[in-house]
Amino acid sequence: MVQRLDYLKESPSQTAGPYVHIGTNPNWVEITGVWREDLGLVLVGPETVGERILVEGRIIDGSGALVRDALVEIWQADAAGLYNSPAETRGTADRAFAGWARQPVSEADGLFRFETIRPGRVPFPGGGLQAPHVTVWIVARGINLGLHTRLYFGDEAEANSVDPLLNRIPDPARRATLVAPRTERDGMPVFTFDILLQGDGETVFLDM
Repeated sequence: MVQRLDYLKESPSQTAGPYVHIGTNPNWVEITGVWREDLGLVLVGPETVGERILVEGRIIDGSGALVRDALVEIWQADAAGLYNSPAETRGTADRAFAGWARQPVSEADGLFRFETIRPGRVPFPGGGLQAPHVTVWIVARGINLGLHTRLYFGDEAEANSVDPLLNRIPDPARRATLVAPRTERDGMPVFTFDILLQGDGETVFLDM
């Protein structure tokens, strides 16, 4: 769940790179001794409730080149549709599920990959239920403000068709940029979410 921001004064925007990984994921860039392991590496454990899935993709710039220095964070509800957040008032979220993760993309192939669970549906502020989704935040060199988007699941067509946010996007081709198709790998569902920053097929980004 995205935190409330209305109680803090907004600080000036500033580009996040190219050194963002040093501050957030020092072990990833082989700077050891800062802390034992980087924050946000693991979402699920043996006791986590829910269907295990894999979310992966690449970030592509306006020229079609892979962005290899991006940092990706995800937030999502647990299998029951509850957030691991102090702001959650509807119940107690699964304590064995982190609900948040962070990962730099691979410099070798530009890939990000999160092992997680399929989230449950959550209420929409204006009424109704949202389709299962994952909130995605991206920052990289040259991006002054982090980009927010959402991943919806390609095998949730019925829920997607009535999702209040998706239905605010009138162009079906633009809506499709938020829906990750499903494949399987070793019996696990895999949802591929390639994010296009600019140009034809640009991913829809949200003002959050």
